[in-house]
Amino acid sequence: MSTKEKAIETIRELPDDVDWSDIENKIHFMSAIEQGRQDIREGKVTPHKEVTGALAEWITQ
Repeated sequence: MSTKEKAIETIRELPDDVDWSDIENKIHFMSAIEQGRQDIREGKVTPHKEVTGALAEWITQ
């Protein structure tokens, strides 16, 4: 499914009384999800253990 088709389907699934801001927010959210999935496919992620280790280090400083 193309990006355009995904956007149209996303808008179709919204309630009829949705306003422009809600549409914009939903499309932005879906775009962010897709970007995250692309990052995962490309290996552009940080392992959970590494993140929790860094967080623990930042908190104790």
